[in-house]
Amino acid sequence: MLSALGLFAVLDANSKLLSGGYHVSQVLAFRYAVLLALLAAWVILRRAAPGPLGTRRPGAQLLRSAFMVGSGAGFFLSLRHLPLAEGYLVYFTAPFMLLALFRVLLKEPVPASAWGWCGVGFTGVLLALWPGLSAGGAWAAYAWGMLGSFCHAMVLVMNRSLRDEPGMARLILWSAAPALPLLVPWAWAEWATPPAGDALALAANGLLAGGATIGLAAAFRYASAPRLAPLEFSALVFAVIADVTIWGVWPSAWVWAGAAVVSFAGIMAQRAPRAA
Repeated sequence: MLSALGLFAVLDANSKLLSGGYHVSQVLAFRYAVLLALLAAWVILRRAAPGPLGTRRPGAQLLRSAFMVGSGAGFFLSLRHLPLAEGYLVYFTAPFMLLALFRVLLKEPVPASAWGWCGVGFTGVLLALWPGLSAGGAWAAYAWGMLGSFCHAMVLVMNRSLRDEPGMARLILWSAAPALPLLVPWAWAEWATPPAGDALALAANGLLAGGATIGLAAAFRYASAPRLAPLEFSALVFAVIADVTIWGVWPSAWVWAGAAVVSFAGIMAQRAPRAA
């Protein structure tokens, strides 16, 4: 879970760097094309796929693919106008959505401690970011972030629902293949030819998204939302690192205090009674 969140943070930072010059459809089409190309190369070189490709639940797989597109588009359009750490404030509504969706859709029990430590983690995020909120009237950026957060929560619900169909090849194929044909015409209409450096960055998004997606699916095969949801708040730490290393934005004392609260909540959530 933590590895996947780290990869998503790098993906978000890379996407933010690209957001000023490329349309969301082109960025996502690049991402899925790279994933399918890597899967095809594996099959050609190894003469076998890394796991089964078929599925007994095509409807659920297609639904997960649709929510993946919604998540990617929502975060990309949100972070175009927001600092990375501030955009994560909106994203941190996802753990609460996730707990509620697990309870309503999957009928899995959600102990009070899970809600409690998610609340502590979100308080830490507010403590870190509230003094420096800068989007002002850019409410569309927050709206896109909320859409991305909801779709992200639904992806995690689908991961848990599809835990009986593990496998890297199946996950990549059913995530990318349905989405790419829908994105290509839109991307073609909005196409901006990237220089070599940007082309590499766009391709890197595919590697980052693929690794993060596989990590999340693996995490939710072994544990449920009450166990994993509070860890989502650790993404604040990755966002702070990205702001420092890429944009030279050093965190304030408020951010350090909030990060401490977030880390404490994540640790304590792991000490709570396990939810299988």
